[in-house]
Amino acid sequence: MTSSGGQRIAVVVFNLGGPDSAATVRPFLFNLFNDKAIIGLPNPFRSLLAWLISSRREKPARANYALMGTAWNGGSPLLPQTREQTAALESVLSDRLPGDTVRVFTAMRYWHPMTAETVTRVTAWKPDQLVLLPLYPQFSTTTTASSLKAWNDTYKGSGVARTVCCYPQAPGWIEAQTAAIRARLDEAGDQPMRVLFSAHGIPESLVLKKGDPYQEQIEAGCAAVAARAGLTDWAVCYQSRVGPMTWLGPSTPDAICQAAVDGVGVVIAPIAFVSEHIETLVELDIEYAELAEQVGVRPYLRVPTPGTAAPFIDTLATATLEALGRTGTAPFGPGCQGDWAACPCQAE
Repeated sequence: MTSSGGQRIAVVVFNLGGPDSAATVRPFLFNLFNDKAIIGLPNPFRSLLAWLISSRREKPARANYALMGTAWNGGSPLLPQTREQTAALESVLSDRLPGDTVRVFTAMRYWHPMTAETVTRVTAWKPDQLVLLPLYPQFSTTTTASSLKAWNDTYKGSGVARTVCCYPQAPGWIEAQTAAIRARLDEAGDQPMRVLFSAHGIPESLVLKKGDPYQEQIEAGCAAVAARAGLTDWAVCYQSRVGPMTWLGPSTPDAICQAAVDGVGVVIAPIAFVSEHIETLVELDIEYAELAEQVGVRPYLRVPTPGTAAPFIDTLATATLEALGRTGTAPFGPGCQGDWAACPCQAE
């Protein structure tokens, strides 16, 4: 992108958010399950069901958040880590666009700062250009589409907007994953190891009936990382299943058990997450680590999320700069390869 200088450029990054204290666990859960992208019932039925689910899950959810230690006040580290990422991104973009003023804003879907709050701040700043940049590398109706819809339904301010819908095979994203995986494999030494790429699961019906490209993007991205890292033993699996529906599989617990049968250790890479939160610090580091110990998988090593790793922040910055040179919605790097009804680029 070539800038004429003097522009005010707003970059809005999106994530799900997380409770910031034990007291906010229940309202966070209510907001999550009250999203039509998560539970498709019409209101008032969706809100009633969200109230019931959040009431029942509050106690065990609080217990899980407490497992992450006192540093987060019974809540999630997702927002503080996102703020570190946005600060790093703003610094890189300011260096690359010295004649412009760049600000990076955060919009969380289910807890503060929520979309409406961020809309107010961006509107007051009066940008000339906007880039909408989800912190979900892979597109899904349950994450990216929901966050973007909330923004587009609310923002009526100034500026020409364009969207980066996904970046499942962006070079810097692949490089960050590869480096972190190779570091864990080096730690394991000469022991036989399997890399398990663990992604947050979604109901299978979203792929088969609604044309959600998430699974394709997950698997294509994992194949790209495996090729870059020179992996010979790896598999894709899905975590965090809830409810009675059929979810994408195999499940991460099943994949860990299969590793035990095959007599290999495990390096587990949270391929769909860019920062640490309950799914990594509790589900992967505690629950699945205990399962690995029980079934005899040793070693069990977990790859950290990219956080502020330079290749990842560089990918976000380059995706932003590329977006400023176009209009509409597009991936950064290869996006959907198939014909998917939910793909925003194909819809446009």
